[in-house]
Amino acid sequence: MKIDETSPVHPYVQLAGFLRADIQAGKITHQIPSITDLTEEYGLAVGTVRRSVKILVDEGLVKTVPGRGTFVVDKGSRGASGGKKGPGRPHDHVSH
Repeated sequence: MKIDETSPVHPYVQLAGFLRADIQAGKITHQIPSITDLTEEYGLAVGTVRRSVKILVDEGLVKTVPGRGTFVVDKGSRGASGGKKGPGRPHDHVSH
């Protein structure tokens, strides 16, 4: 997909829509492309791409892990559970 520069819809909203559609269609199942990859692929500024990702984070579709990337949140973890991880996810547990 390509950003429509003539559209009244802001580019960051368009990109968020593309990524959301790919997540919902199962095309992106684990990790979205890096900020760098998205800036190169869509010809957008880093700030614009970050703003797109923030929309998806705010919607509970993805979670950003500093230094690792942005990951799709399990469908079972969205909504009524408040974004908390369910049982059976030992790799999400951090020991102190």
